[in-house]
Amino acid sequence: MYKRWYDKDPAVSLAVSLMRNASIENQYKYADFIIEQAKNCGVVLDSNPLTGAFNYVFRRWYDNDKKLSEALEYLQKAPVESQKEIALDLIHIIQDS
Repeated sequence: MYKRWYDKDPAVSLAVSLMRNASIENQYKYADFIIEQAKNCGVVLDSNPLTGAFNYVFRRWYDNDKKLSEALEYLQKAPVESQKEIALDLIHIIQDS
């Protein structure tokens, strides 16, 4: 049904879209926020460096940047409720920028 994982929730979709359209400096700031919030929710990424090496297809806007890719991976792995909370907080941060 959904092509992108973040389109399942309108708030998450909006947050990712707003982040995508921000300057690279702000994208990094928002990425740091997402990573920090996701870690606070207990999200841990797979530490095996080979896991992503074979499955990497650079099709998404954030795939070409390690920090942005990591942030979106943290957001994706967060529980659905946490994704929405992080997204809503991020939307407020972006609007206040």
